[in-house]
Amino acid sequence: MTRYTKDPDAIAALSPEEFYVTQQSGTERPGTGKYLDNKEPGIYVDIVSGEPLFASSDKYESGCGWPSFTKPIEPAHVEEFSDRSHGMIRTEVRSKHGDSHLGHVFPDGPIDRGGLRYCINSASLRFIHRDEMEAEGYGDYLNQVEDIA
Repeated sequence: MTRYTKDPDAIAALSPEEFYVTQQSGTERPGTGKYLDNKEPGIYVDIVSGEPLFASSDKYESGCGWPSFTKPIEPAHVEEFSDRSHGMIRTEVRSKHGDSHLGHVFPDGPIDRGGLRYCINSASLRFIHRDEMEAEGYGDYLNQVEDIA
């Protein structure tokens, strides 16, 4: 079983924006994230710990300006916390082992897919293409990623 931890070397390698988002609970500007328009098959992992978070098959276009997912690929890796910052009441999502700020979850997602919208900062993620998942140790999640057409 793979063990995921908050990796100091990974933190040291973060760009200023990735550090701001993951370590200081920041938010990237809407419409600017590198994974917003990614439609390739694969999984998204925590940029700090590598723990699997979301599958491309659960990604959808919500129009909010950030990558949106209907559910985590591994629910135990995503923790939820009450966030009362910026004069709002929201639910923050963080990675369990990396303790990275990922974004927020809202109850306005597609009803037929569970009704949730995980609104996630690209800066907190690393994408692993389906073709690379086995080699990078994520082969157990291949069944949760759509087939390449």
